[in-house]
Amino acid sequence: MDFNFYALLTAAVVTLLVGFAWYHPKIFGTIWMRESNLTEDELKKGSMLKIFGLTYIFSLMITMTLMSLTIHQSGAVGMVGGPPLIASAKPSFAAFMADYGNAYRTFKHGALHGFISGLFFALPIIGINGLFERKSWKYIFIHAGYWIVTLTLMGGIICGFA
Repeated sequence: MDFNFYALLTAAVVTLLVGFAWYHPKIFGTIWMRESNLTEDELKKGSMLKIFGLTYIFSLMITMTLMSLTIHQSGAVGMVGGPPLIASAKPSFAAFMADYGNAYRTFKHGALHGFISGLFFALPIIGINGLFERKSWKYIFIHAGYWIVTLTLMGGIICGFA
């Protein structure tokens, strides 16, 4: 199964772009800082290159997981004797890919799976951490909302263009 590596690189940038807007002071940034007990001076500390660089690397890791969640052919490849580059690929693999190779490979479909991932995976993780850290519901919903939007867009890019 071929995929567009540049789509994965692009999807990983989404975390930074959405974060720039989401945590902007005119959107949720001011509320987030208050709920996190952070000041603007504290946010200026630290290496931004390190923060953004590691964020991008972690985002690439997320794209690999989202690829298996949004592109259904990924799981089916092993069941029908693929991938095609291996000499042992069975004829059923070629038949499967001819029939279903592009099924559900749309931005819309990937966005749906990205949204579901955010709602049923990111929200519970952030919620559990927030509850034990004694954070407010505002804090939990700001972060969960960010991940729901981000994973929705990432899933759409990966499924539609990868």
